[in-house]
Amino acid sequence: MARIFASPAHYVQGKGVFKDPKQYLTSLGKNPIILADSVVWKIAGNDLKATLEKSGFTVTKVTFHGEASDEESARVVAVGKENESDFIIGLGGGKTLDTAKNIADHLKVPVAILPTVASTDAPCSALSVMYTPEGQFKDYAFYSKNPDLVLLDTEVIAHAPVRTLIAGIADAMATNIEAQDVARGHNDSMLGAKQTLASLAIAQTCADNLFAHASAAVAAAEGQVVTPALETIVESNTLLSGLGFESAGLAAAHAIYNGMTVLTGDIESLMHGEKVAYGYLCELMLDNVPEEEYNKFLNFNRQFGLPTTLADLKIDGIAYEELLKVGEQATIPGETIHQMPFEVTASDVADAFVAVDQYSKTH
Repeated sequence: MARIFASPAHYVQGKGVFKDPKQYLTSLGKNPIILADSVVWKIAGNDLKATLEKSGFTVTKVTFHGEASDEESARVVAVGKENESDFIIGLGGGKTLDTAKNIADHLKVPVAILPTVASTDAPCSALSVMYTPEGQFKDYAFYSKNPDLVLLDTEVIAHAPVRTLIAGIADAMATNIEAQDVARGHNDSMLGAKQTLASLAIAQTCADNLFAHASAAVAAAEGQVVTPALETIVESNTLLSGLGFESAGLAAAHAIYNGMTVLTGDIESLMHGEKVAYGYLCELMLDNVPEEEYNKFLNFNRQFGLPTTLADLKIDGIAYEELLKVGEQATIPGETIHQMPFEVTASDVADAFVAVDQYSKTH
């Protein structure tokens, strides 16, 4: 089978780039929809809309309702058709950006992805994680091309909640763990093809950057300033992790995250990356890595306040039968857990949840 590498057409990252977006967006069209949630409209959306309108763009403002669902996408597609929108701007976090990609695919127009947080590796990929309107994982939607532009203003990201950056660090840390398991099994990437050497090198570089610079980047974010360390981690969370997961593949960690969407209650207050952090500890437990290696990731999670126990996930005391439901969702046909180098069952996932919790509490 062929090896395939995919990437956005253009990636631009820097301090203040939202203040002069015309040079990056003009080639995409003149009549965009900006999709952002109500919070992001106040933080950056209204200023971006005004800036674009001063530059001659005709902007349609649409407020994202919060869930990356087919129903939400269809609602905005109808708005785009009515206004004859010629490109889509997704402004905000992961679910907003995934929905913008889905809308653009349905309308067959270009899409510009403008993250306001560095909390996930969603921006660069040619896929969206789709959910039901109630928030349960549904499926992956795949597209014929990656975004036409990914534009990140690190000044905006420096002023975002620090928790979002840490969640992105966790999401990015899963990249190389999953890529290496896909490689060990000679399995397929998210592109349905074999890994390239470039994708594996990018995944490894992503992990190296996180171990080397995450602490300094978080310190910068706590001070709401842009430093070289912050730039490095924003690029790692967004570009390196994005290219790495798509072209090198996902395995157990993200499937386990998807499995967690069947649970209701306090766990729903956790961010995507925070749940993925527990997911990669489960994957490492399934891999039976040496304790020295496992402890490196366990201590990394502890350093940044990321989950290492069931209590951290806000499901302390959960019944084993409920963890089996997580395992059943994580192992449905087509899930990325089947890219592991060995078979993983629903009970294996449930057992890993318990084992990670017990190990974390005793070490």
